[in-house]
Amino acid sequence: DPQLKGIVTRLYCRQGYYLQMHPDGTLDGTKDDSSNSTLFNLIPVGLRVVAIQGVKTGLYIALNAEGFLYTSELFTPECKFKESVFENYYVIYSSMLYRQQESGRAWFLGLNKEGQVMKGNRVKKTKPAAHFLPKPLEVAMYREPSLHDIGETVPKAGVTPSKSTSASAIMNGGKPVNKSKTT
Repeated sequence: DPQLKGIVTRLYCRQGYYLQMHPDGTLDGTKDDSSNSTLFNLIPVGLRVVAIQGVKTGLYIALNAEGFLYTSELFTPECKFKESVFENYYVIYSSMLYRQQESGRAWFLGLNKEGQVMKGNRVKKTKPAAHFLPKPLEVAMYREPSLHDIGETVPKAGVTPSKSTSASAIMNGGKPVNKSKTT
């Protein structure tokens, strides 16, 4: 039975964009507030910890060890974001798993002035890039997502996953960036 009370919401970034997830899992910002790709399930998975799931795709927003945002079919520790209220009612979302090693500074979900997703370690919590205003549409009940290991894949019948090596492809086609380094 669904036990978790979450919200269906749009996330409006202070840069002037709504966060959106395309059907292929790509993330960016849009000014169109009526698009279905801007709807997210905010599912509470801990104390002030949320999973952010695209309503249309069912994919979770995640942040990997390199600081890149990607979308994951499976709910892993990389999909957990700490939800903190910044001043002026804006909310900031930081990775539960990764932070700057030297300073301990958190890595945040953020959009730049062009509405592109930023590397988590480049986003400062005091800057508009990190500030989101949830615009909830409804309260919903969710089942707790079952936790999978990072790097675990969803078996696809008869489809061989292609391995992309370009680090510049933030989303790698909506799949987690392949961590194994081949030398």
